[in-house]
Amino acid sequence: MIIKPKVVEAMNAQIQSEFAASAQYVAIAVYFDEETLPDLAAFFYRQAEEEREHAMKFIHFMLEAGAKPIIPGLPDMRNEFESASDAVQFALDQEIKVTNQINNILSIAEAEKDYASIQFLQWFVTEQVEEVDSMTTLLDTIKHAGGVLLLVEDFVRRTMAAGHFDEGEE
Repeated sequence: MIIKPKVVEAMNAQIQSEFAASAQYVAIAVYFDEETLPDLAAFFYRQAEEEREHAMKFIHFMLEAGAKPIIPGLPDMRNEFESASDAVQFALDQEIKVTNQINNILSIAEAEKDYASIQFLQWFVTEQVEEVDSMTTLLDTIKHAGGVLLLVEDFVRRTMAAGHFDEGEE
């Protein structure tokens, strides 16, 4: 195994966080589907799939490096939101939390001189900048729309059609 044990432990915790983020994004998408906001729902369903892909990146990297990934159970998800801005603020808070977690794993890898993991984690550092930016932009758009969510739907539709919000996908 070329990954240091402390890094393996932190990565296994991150696998749970990524799968939990995926499930949470499905819950947010369902909220928007129930509100008859299909473009916002589609955005969050896409985010859910992307978070699942992130978990799979950790799993495949660990396997390739000779470490054993642990596939965890998930915590309870939040399923009720007061408003679109509440749902997106929650998503933004989750992305900030994940950013801090990635930075923590990177700190552990650096302290352990685990260079393979450091290299692997660089992709996630860049990805988190994009994720936080996307959620911040979406939250700002909701605020600027003054509660007129059809304007937000139009923004999301045009933004996704133009290929934005997709920068982190492979």
